[in-house]
Amino acid sequence: MSDAGDLDLNTLNDEELTQQVHDDLYDGLKEEVEAAVHILLGRGWTPYKVLTEALVEGMRIVGIDFRDGILFVPEVLLAANSMKAGMLILKPLLAETGAPRVGKMVIGTVKGDIHDIGKNLVGMMMEGAGFEVIDLGINNPVENYLAAIEEHQPDILGMSALLTTTMPYMKVVIDTLKEKGVRDDYVVLVGGAPLNEEFAKAIGADSYCRDAAVAVETAKSYMARKHNQLNA
Repeated sequence: MSDAGDLDLNTLNDEELTQQVHDDLYDGLKEEVEAAVHILLGRGWTPYKVLTEALVEGMRIVGIDFRDGILFVPEVLLAANSMKAGMLILKPLLAETGAPRVGKMVIGTVKGDIHDIGKNLVGMMMEGAGFEVIDLGINNPVENYLAAIEEHQPDILGMSALLTTTMPYMKVVIDTLKEKGVRDDYVVLVGGAPLNEEFAKAIGADSYCRDAAVAVETAKSYMARKHNQLNA
């Protein structure tokens, strides 16, 4: 890793600069990421190209090392915050150009539970993968999920719980979606330390995601399937 402090980003060619963004994201260097985004835009890169090739690809590398136990939550949060800083610059530009979004996700921690580090990480990594994320925060009763689903029409609903006592509330939400006849309109992903695959199946969720990297991979695979069905 080069010491970004001594480096003039302007002297790098596009390929080197993209590589540098990956390194700076990995190291959680927010200002450097912001500077590089501005330089790439200044060189005529489209906002979507900057997003995918510099930011999303950089976070993909972070995600793999997180999954493999090389990076840990604090480092990933720093990387995700750097990614967010880059996204803030691109967001209004992406809106103007109507860049393709991968999909849309509503996410929140369930009622009775106030844990949010895992959920925040998933939200940031999903944004990093090009999803639009609506984060409902913590302690969400079923009404919050329903209102958000109605308003935002997401592809994916994500629920998180860290307490064994709040896990069953996920079933309350899924059962309510079934009662309203809209369960099949959304992919429901659940996560949190005490959960497992069996629990997710038992409550009628689509998938259990053991960490943020898995959540992103799972969400992307569902979206790919959806696009294939639409194009079929």
